[in-house]
Amino acid sequence: MKQESSLGVLAVLGAGKMGGILIEAFLKDELVPPEKIVATVHHEGTVRREFSGRSIAMGTDNRAAARSADIILLCVKPQTVGTVLKEIGPELNEQKLVVSIAASVPTGYIEQHLAGKIPIIRAMPNTPSMVGAGITAICKGKYTQEKHLESARKLFDSVGKTVIVDEKHMDAITGLSASGPAFIYIILESLAEGGVKMGLGRDLATLLAAQTTLGAAKVALETGFHPALLKDMVTTPAGCTIDGILELEEGGLRVTLIKAVVKASQRAKELLFGNASPS
Repeated sequence: MKQESSLGVLAVLGAGKMGGILIEAFLKDELVPPEKIVATVHHEGTVRREFSGRSIAMGTDNRAAARSADIILLCVKPQTVGTVLKEIGPELNEQKLVVSIAASVPTGYIEQHLAGKIPIIRAMPNTPSMVGAGITAICKGKYTQEKHLESARKLFDSVGKTVIVDEKHMDAITGLSASGPAFIYIILESLAEGGVKMGLGRDLATLLAAQTTLGAAKVALETGFHPALLKDMVTTPAGCTIDGILELEEGGLRVTLIKAVVKASQRAKELLFGNASPS
């Protein structure tokens, strides 16, 4: 059994999809014991809920949850962050850490809604966190110290890799790594459809496509080689791969993927304020 961490009591405000994924990971990794996690949901439900076979306290009172916590993890929608901050503000002080995973919400926005020098960390995890293969980018607010970054890193290392970045990059990271899994799933599905077109059973084609995607990503991560070099290692002169690459280039796959990341990144800038750009 792992030694219990010194993170203290964790409040997860908004135990929905990503909040639930993170709670599952914290418990599975034995990072925080179940009795030191309190979570909230928007609608009234059961007072306890099972995560990784363990029961944790649930409720709808964000303020009460924040009062008892050392770390407050905001997993609510960007448009509701301001309302939640107003609720929990009276319970916050400089000894507590607020970690927000709300897309498009800058640390400055959170600081403006809180009184005092509250340490804030903005984080952007992604859904592969559910299998421990996520990537989370974190950045610090005005009053955040190294010890706060270390606490956030401990949390998000339990669901994959963690990188510390400058906040100016967070919207681009949202468009790339947070939206990116959906783009990869379309590619994976399309590869499998190609296999079906050529006579493979769907289950086999999906397995081949998924494992190939996983393997290619692992090679890129472990070798550190540029993707272009790895592509060239597969592409033999006058072979079948170059014919397939020619089809991809003629179909505009490369440009389409670049545009997808750009578009998703631009949209990430707008989520807090709806369709209007922040002033």
